[in-house]
Amino acid sequence: MSDRLIRAIAADARVRVVGVNVTKSINEAQSRHHLSAVATAALSRAMCASLLLASNMKQPQARVNVRISGDGGLGLVYADAGFDGTVRGFVSNPHFELPALADGQQNVGGAIGTTGLLKVLRDVGYGEPYSSTVELISGDIAEDVAWFLASSEQTYSKLLLTEVIDEQAIADPSSGNSPVQFAAGILLQVMPKAALRAAKTSNFSQADLLNQLETKSNINQFKDLLTQGNALEEVMTTILGDLNLEILPMGKDVRFHCRCTLERMLAAMKMFGEEDLRLMIAEDQGAEATCHFCSQVYYATTDQLNNLLKELQLETKA
Repeated sequence: MSDRLIRAIAADARVRVVGVNVTKSINEAQSRHHLSAVATAALSRAMCASLLLASNMKQPQARVNVRISGDGGLGLVYADAGFDGTVRGFVSNPHFELPALADGQQNVGGAIGTTGLLKVLRDVGYGEPYSSTVELISGDIAEDVAWFLASSEQTYSKLLLTEVIDEQAIADPSSGNSPVQFAAGILLQVMPKAALRAAKTSNFSQADLLNQLETKSNINQFKDLLTQGNALEEVMTTILGDLNLEILPMGKDVRFHCRCTLERMLAAMKMFGEEDLRLMIAEDQGAEATCHFCSQVYYATTDQLNNLLKELQLETKA
């Protein structure tokens, strides 16, 4: 089954529901970056969160960056997702490891740390991108992003993020087994304007609705249903079916995709300036660059570097 983002509404259109499966995408990221188990879990959650946040944007080229930096050993956890369903990301210390928790979950909160910042940058597809930053409250990512939505957008939100990781498959890549058995997330958001319009006809009050969402935001139930092999749509229906969940025909495929190219790499290398480019030609007979997001390695030949020098010289004269 391909990775998929699913949109839905519930509770008389008073609740916006978005689910996302990133199993194949995070498996590709793990393979490209050689991530440890806890780094895989952290990046999986960040990728889910960025896709869920991007799902509410309007322009096809819109994107969301989620950057989590704490005082734990992982360093920076960075995910970038588009409204088009593409996602990529990296962890600055990909080989950092911590033992799993007693319940088998990866200790993402311990690996990220509780002192640090969550920064969300939105590029709506036109004009200047804008960003918001909040302090971490747990390092768990799900709680931190929900806190971000509550504090920056005054939106009641519950976020469930989970994954099951085969540590043996990570330790032995030659086994051929996928390191991540599944990775998924669900975002529940109360829509204030819709809630006000629906209040007259709803069978339950706003307080009742919030209480129900708190009860249904059970990460263990979410994980158990996925572990049993249920598709994401089935999981969403099981959890929210009694709130009249309606799956919308607005889903889209999700895939790991990086926008890096040799041309972009060469354009970035011009920023080194003439002196550094000459050193690369004389001492290294070329240059090598690795993309942070996908670990793709690009090589620039001496001819390509000489062309960059000529372009810089022409720009200087102009």
